[in-house]
Amino acid sequence: MLAIAGLPLALVLVSACSGSDDNGTSPSAAPAGTLKVITTVAPITSIAENIAGTKAQVTGLIPEGQDSHTFEPPPSAAKVLSDADLIVVNGLKLEEPTLEMAQANKKSGAVILEVGTETITPEQYKYDFSFPESGGKPNPHLWPNPQLTENYAKLVHKQMVKLDPTDASYYDANYAKLKTNLEKLDQQMKAVTQTVPEQNRKLVTYHDSWAYWAPLYGFTVIGAIQPADFAEPSASEVASLIDQIKEEKVPAIFGSEVFPSDILQQIADETGATYVDKLRDDDLPGAPGDELHSYIGLMVENMRIMIPALGGDASAINTVDTKLVFTDGPSPADYPQ
Repeated sequence: MLAIAGLPLALVLVSACSGSDDNGTSPSAAPAGTLKVITTVAPITSIAENIAGTKAQVTGLIPEGQDSHTFEPPPSAAKVLSDADLIVVNGLKLEEPTLEMAQANKKSGAVILEVGTETITPEQYKYDFSFPESGGKPNPHLWPNPQLTENYAKLVHKQMVKLDPTDASYYDANYAKLKTNLEKLDQQMKAVTQTVPEQNRKLVTYHDSWAYWAPLYGFTVIGAIQPADFAEPSASEVASLIDQIKEEKVPAIFGSEVFPSDILQQIADETGATYVDKLRDDDLPGAPGDELHSYIGLMVENMRIMIPALGGDASAINTVDTKLVFTDGPSPADYPQ
């Protein structure tokens, strides 16, 4: 809770994990003085939610299942952003319209935190299939890499403590638990990826989300089918990828929950690869309030999908705790659906 005139305001818990029905622009009413945190994509919302616990109101702006690259915030989002104490975006040019609106409408003293931009240096940027260097936009999908996501959490925790020192010890405890869980996720992801035969550690996906994950676990991204303009790939691009998949003997190709495409089925039919269409980029599994509806749940579910399709054993990932780290009350976080 924020302190006003040196005195903390009591926090009254609000309803648990309710999903907004107004494109993420109708956060639950929070008691006066409560730290208000606005986030963009659901994985970042989940990180902020775990640290904030019951002491801050976390509200996502981008509905789950929408394309975060092309999302345009509605005019009503300006008021939500103007009320925020902390606005957390990925940055790296992912949510440019939302960031521009935040910069134009934030109140005095509010902080805009670009967690992705502050996590890696320009020398570490990945330019690849959907994000060519000529386009000037690096691949922004850092969060599949839990070591980078751990830095997201560190940055969010630091700002929450700075803005709401009254509840610093609470945020400290939640951050410590989350850090432990992220380290366990990384450990078990290393374990399950090592069960994949070395010759199968190749990824072909529709959306280009795995560039920072693959090298950490000894994988190579052979291709991402979605072009830089997020349109459908050309016939020549598809033909070239089919030849490469055959040559590399890629056992499975992965579609996206957010970007369904019939082209992947065509590629699978022509190459003999298995087509798996359930991989998730930033759409958390389950519904708000479910144990699996979290950043860690997202990555656990992705491993359950990816590893067996590539010939490995994902059972070790089931030891990772996907639940919220706090237990002192229901979560007041809003996830737009």
